Amino acid sequence: MGSLPDFSLPKQELTFDGFLFDMDGTIIDSTDAVVKHWEAIGKEIGVDPAVILETSHGRRSIDVLRILAPEKATWECKFEIPGTSRVGRETLLTQLSVTQQMEAVLPKNYGHMSVVIPGARAMLDAIIAASGPWAIVTSGTVPLVTGWLKAQSLPEPERDRLITAESVEHGKPDPTCYLLGRERIGLKGDNAQVLVLEDSPAGIRAGKAAGCKVLGLVTSHTAEQVVAAGPDWVVKDLESVKVVRSEGGRVTIELSNALKL
Repeated sequence: MGSLPDFSLPKQELTFDGFLFDMDGTIIDSTDAVVKHWEAIGKEIGVDPAVILETSHGRRSIDVLRILAPEKATWECKFEIPGTSRVGRETLLTQLSVTQQMEAVLPKNYGHMSVVIPGARAMLDAIIAASGPWAIVTSGTVPLVTGWLKAQSLPEPERDRLITAESVEHGKPDPTCYLLGRERIGLKGDNAQVLVLEDSPAGIRAGKAAGCKVLGLVTSHTAEQVVAAGPDWVVKDLESVKVVRSEGGRVTIELSNALKL
């Protein structure tokens, strides 16, 4: 690739039947918020937050806990969540699993620290206006994802098109989440052209294993790390993607300033 990534490929048009978006690093950037969140959780479970952050991006919280705090890695166990009142915590404990508890308070406590990835809002709005099938496929839980979308006033997919940590047994890089996403938008067949938009190597590998084309974003990892995961195209962010037309249920995008692979 050379010493510096070269984002200078000429514009090209690509047509797809549907789109599957990752969440964090693709639609929003919650890096600063997640760091604060894991610092609090790390103190609670007795694990250095720096160690957690080395393995957490693009993975479900329950999978991180399975590695670092196995005794907490269950959908049933409960523990106190920093930043919640006693009454609020008791309500959470009676309604949510451990990972949902952990993530439900993240947008509430740190929502002001998140930002929308450049170009994400415009792309979502354009796909919706073109009636293109789309879904969100994320390692986050339902409370986390819906909390972020509400915090940033972003459109929410139909509930059955929100594939979350609760939806599958194994998280990314296992392809089950993206296979389920394809099924939910009605594009399960091999002939359907589905684009996955991802920033994490684990997510890129999951999308490819699910038989999708993958657009890698260099928002949370280096260009070298993104390329090594094997995406079909790489861009800095979604400002390089523009919806240009739709016809017969298919949506054509224009890709600009992609990385020379």
